[in-house]
Amino acid sequence: MRVLIAPDSFGDTMSAVVAARAIEAGWLAARPSDNVVVAPQSDGGPGFVDVLASRLGTRRPEFVHGPLGAGIPANWLLDDAASTAYVECAQACGLHQLGGAPTPRTAMRADTSGVGELLDAALRHPVARIVVGLGGSATTDGGAGLVEALGGGERARERLRGVELIVASDVENPLLGPTGAAAVFGPQKGADPDTVEALERRLAEWSTTLNALAGRDVTGEPGAGAAGGLGAALLALGGRRVSGASVVAEATGLEEEVTAADVVVTGEGRFDAQTLRGKVVSALHRRASTLGARGAGASTLVLAGQVTLSDAEIEAAGIAGAHSIVDVAGSVEVAMNDAENQLTALARRVAADLRPR
Repeated sequence: MRVLIAPDSFGDTMSAVVAARAIEAGWLAARPSDNVVVAPQSDGGPGFVDVLASRLGTRRPEFVHGPLGAGIPANWLLDDAASTAYVECAQACGLHQLGGAPTPRTAMRADTSGVGELLDAALRHPVARIVVGLGGSATTDGGAGLVEALGGGERARERLRGVELIVASDVENPLLGPTGAAAVFGPQKGADPDTVEALERRLAEWSTTLNALAGRDVTGEPGAGAAGGLGAALLALGGRRVSGASVVAEATGLEEEVTAADVVVTGEGRFDAQTLRGKVVSALHRRASTLGARGAGASTLVLAGQVTLSDAEIEAAGIAGAHSIVDVAGSVEVAMNDAENQLTALARRVAADLRPR
């Protein structure tokens, strides 16, 4: 049996690459004769560069400003064969770069200058395309730090002229309003209600600059609110938004791998209703159900940190099974502190219980 292992990251506990290796180890321990292919995935958030680097390109290390101004190491990816650079915003301004829990203070201070420095590094190479993965940011500065790091509005736009700029994100939120960057994502970044209002005012002021730069109203466009409004800045600089999951799927040859698979094993930190609305796991399941097993449709199994969907919801989605690390570990604490080993144990149990279709 041919098995494709293609998880997303498991939040802060495991990258997609680590999770894929853990699942592979457990699966082969139970079913050593299966033909297992590993292809970790990402929607543009944390792990975007690591996932792509497992299949293509060369890592390029840089030392950039983190979200609060301290110098931090970061990587971007250069695919010379395709004349393409891949940049992950979380490498420079991710929540994990704060050095502690987010607070209202960090929510106001965090900026995207380090992401601009990564783009600056990529622009020093003769690339025809730059793909920026968005997600997991600690910032709500509307990309102001990035624009400044590239020399200011007109200078930044001029430097990117002639370069295809791809905004890789599955977030569709606008920049402003009740479904915008501050209101929806600000609380996840430490913002209390007063701070959310302050961030909204700041974004509204900055939006006039972005709209003038773009020559149109970019603030209401899908994805403008991604990564605390970094999406809006990239759109204003000439970017075009595409699904982050699709970018990774194409770069890693996912369609070909899914077509050949009899079973697709995917996963993420929390398998819930939001997953079914377009995240990596659901996108992969759609491919598996139509393309897998050489067009007959492959079974999709989900291994997650936690599963909050009911059996009826899982069945209605057409997913063959969803399994939780917590069920194996016995507690959320053990599941998080020993995530890799517990995921391996879960994969082994699922594989051992699998019956031929």
